[in-house]
Amino acid sequence: MLFLLLPLLAVLPGGENADGFKEPVSFRVIQISSFYNHSWERNLGSGWLGDLQTHTWGKNIGTIIFLWPWSRGTFSDEEWMELDSLFRIHFIRFSEAVHRYTSESVFEYPFEMQITAGCEVYSGKLSGSFFRVAYQGSDFISFQNKSCLPSPLAGNAAKRFCKGFYQYQLDKEVIHHLLSDTCPRFLLGLLDAGKAHLQRQVKPEAWLSRGPSPGPGHLLLVCHVSGFYPKPVWVRWMRGEQEQPGTQRGDILPNADGTWYLQATLEVAAGEAANLSCWVKHSSLEGQDIVLYWEHHISMGLIILAVIVPLLLLIVCLALWFRKRCFH
Repeated sequence: MLFLLLPLLAVLPGGENADGFKEPVSFRVIQISSFYNHSWERNLGSGWLGDLQTHTWGKNIGTIIFLWPWSRGTFSDEEWMELDSLFRIHFIRFSEAVHRYTSESVFEYPFEMQITAGCEVYSGKLSGSFFRVAYQGSDFISFQNKSCLPSPLAGNAAKRFCKGFYQYQLDKEVIHHLLSDTCPRFLLGLLDAGKAHLQRQVKPEAWLSRGPSPGPGHLLLVCHVSGFYPKPVWVRWMRGEQEQPGTQRGDILPNADGTWYLQATLEVAAGEAANLSCWVKHSSLEGQDIVLYWEHHISMGLIILAVIVPLLLLIVCLALWFRKRCFH
């Protein structure tokens, strides 16, 4: 019943179609099942719209949890109740099947299996689908064109699993229907329901800082960019109009509110930091790039230092004066 995952597939913007969404649009459902022995296992399930998680499952992979108001797409409550029931059946039967194959020495405790299933649309039509199963993090089997394909590197275990899979699970025509019909139908409905959220534009904030010293006589300049949506962003260290080849971009990381964070670093000799700037380009800025100059960062630091040092001296002087008065 692995294929009962497929009705829950949807999409995420990626170029533009008639509705203003970027292409291709795709979604993946991930299941991670850890089997410790014949009576102890743990299942984790989630649905991902690109990098945005939209669904998860309860403690025992029972009830589907919708993480956004639009995560239901355009499916009715009755359709979701049916899907919820199918998911419960899937996890029970999948567990039984895996334990059965373990008793037949196909698998050996403890082990982990990962399932990734999804489909994508282009111009409102199904452009592809995928369903892959991994064992211990390595390719095990996949399903294409109504066929179960064992991975060439998985050996006889994958062949045995494929051979027995259709015997006990949904037949090929039902699997094909779920991939080619149910999946894209829900997928397009989710796009429509989440349009306002997925097409929103949130402007980034940017600031500069100095990172840990990379060595004597060198500086690590850090440009922070945070709070932007959608994800694509251009951040570079520049000298005038020239991009600095030493710019290092970190990973784009998620913020708790669904926006993104990125930092770009540049290592330079201490005397070469002058005239450097960090440039940020993002669709929400509408061509009005953010440009931060390192000299201004230094100047601000000097201003803060000029305020704090006299203030500290004043506090020390007042403390000494009060102490002197108290002793007299």
